[in-house]
Amino acid sequence: MSGTSYRVDETYVKVGREWKYLYRAVDKDGNTIEFRLTAKRDISAVKRFFQKMMRADHRRLPFSISVDKHASYPDAFAGSQEEKVLPFDCRLRRTKYLANIVEQDHRFIRRRWRAMQTFRSFNTAERTIEGIEALHMLHKGQVKRLNGKDAVGQAQFVRSLFGIAA
Repeated sequence: MSGTSYRVDETYVKVGREWKYLYRAVDKDGNTIEFRLTAKRDISAVKRFFQKMMRADHRRLPFSISVDKHASYPDAFAGSQEEKVLPFDCRLRRTKYLANIVEQDHRFIRRRWRAMQTFRSFNTAERTIEGIEALHMLHKGQVKRLNGKDAVGQAQFVRSLFGIAA
């Protein structure tokens, strides 16, 4: 289960010749809650990300959501509370430094992305990022009864899920 203080941030990913945005949410301990790749960086994209974040199985209701100072977050947050996606007792914190956990967590995605140089299509980017995030969550120890440092156990887990050797 995740913590109750969320950090939300976005980074950019090159898909074809265009830049797309990868929204990510982690708790204060660095555990991944949810992620979403979108074509735009606007209020509706943030609202859709909040909806997806609140549908995650391994999360608790947030008491606070920390974001950077992008202009779309306050309006999307207020709209999500009105639509009863986010709880009314949750508060939005717009600070520069609380998102450092997410910024440091972005580097694992960006390291893989730089090796590939670019994604050719949006669908390929989305599927590849899902796989990278799943393995990163596995490495961080977010799977029940499986230690993050147990390489043999992780390989058996991946083999049982996908039927392939890890």
